[in-house]
Amino acid sequence: MLWVGTAAFPLHNITRVEAYKQQPDRGAAVLRFLKWFAVAVVVYAVISAGGRVSAGEGNPVVILVLIVLAVYLLRELFEKPKPVLDIEMSSGSTVSVTLPSVDELRHIAGLIARAIDNPAAEFSTVVQQITSNTNNYGPVITMNGGRNNRGISL
Repeated sequence: MLWVGTAAFPLHNITRVEAYKQQPDRGAAVLRFLKWFAVAVVVYAVISAGGRVSAGEGNPVVILVLIVLAVYLLRELFEKPKPVLDIEMSSGSTVSVTLPSVDELRHIAGLIARAIDNPAAEFSTVVQQITSNTNNYGPVITMNGGRNNRGISL
């Protein structure tokens, strides 16, 4: 059995184990920026149509919103790749574990592969939480795909 948090996965259900550096989705970051920029333009147009704000004024709120959006975009565009260990199940679901080092994840992937080849083998590895901001995804795990998957709550 492979335990990830409180979730248990039978070794015979594992179809792929891969450690790699996941590149940030910069295209999605640009699309999010454009979406929020469009929302800001519409809100500004509605407010200025009400006559309270002149379109020619250098409104500090508009400038502040544009600066915040630009900083948000730049932060996402220059985000570093994140080391990830993907464990794919025969059901199509994938469990992703993150650590600061891809070498550590490769070592864990090797241990899992050896355990699949030798079911009598046992090993234990503790993966600590790398950040306190988990955004409701749990400390180190995200599960994607599969049939009737409701995710894992740690």
